[in-house]
Amino acid sequence: MYELLVRDTFAAAHRLQYYDGKCENLHGHNYRIEAIVQTDRLNDLGLGIDFYRLKQELAKVLDHFDHKLLNSTPYFSDQNPSAENIARTICELLQQGLSAYPGCRVSRVNVWESDTSMAAYLAE
Repeated sequence: MYELLVRDTFAAAHRLQYYDGKCENLHGHNYRIEAIVQTDRLNDLGLGIDFYRLKQELAKVLDHFDHKLLNSTPYFSDQNPSAENIARTICELLQQGLSAYPGCRVSRVNVWESDTSMAAYLAE
């Protein structure tokens, strides 16, 4: 089994509804995203998936969120845009984008809200 990791960032605002604390107020983050993909096969060039293609797919996903109010996106109309929910949503959207790459599956997405706070989603 092989694992590949790519990183990217996006900036966005959100608020946690029904949260009793500062995060209930509108605020923003410069999110750092790490996406880990697994594959059990390599192509004729010895690649599981080209890093360039993987970065492109992640960038397409993050474009849905960059410089947006996350609460106003369709992805968070019925759930809080917590780091946990953001990680799961990115994982699901990235997996859809990787459907053209047989054998590749997203295994984990890490969402860093700050240098000291990260939530991860591990795909099943």
